Amino acid sequence: MFLVTFVELLTQALIVAIILRAVLSWFVPQGDHPVVRILRDVTDPLIVPLRRVVPTIGMLDLSPFVAIILLNVVRWIVTQTLSAPVG
Repeated sequence: MFLVTFVELLTQALIVAIILRAVLSWFVPQGDHPVVRILRDVTDPLIVPLRRVVPTIGMLDLSPFVAIILLNVVRWIVTQTLSAPVG
């Protein structure tokens, strides 16, 4: 199943990008580095809408954590649906 593999790889890549963005935000808060800009461009469509909904706890932004959970749920639903036997 090419489509199942593609969905799994895409979600894993997005999860890695979100984790890298979160870790790099502790070290490069301005985001002027090209790698940080690329990570921000890739992950903003997921993170920015969640920031409007998910509250922060002190200085801790929980939107990356929620995005990872949502990506895993979507991945599970899509792969289960595509892997279901047709009959």
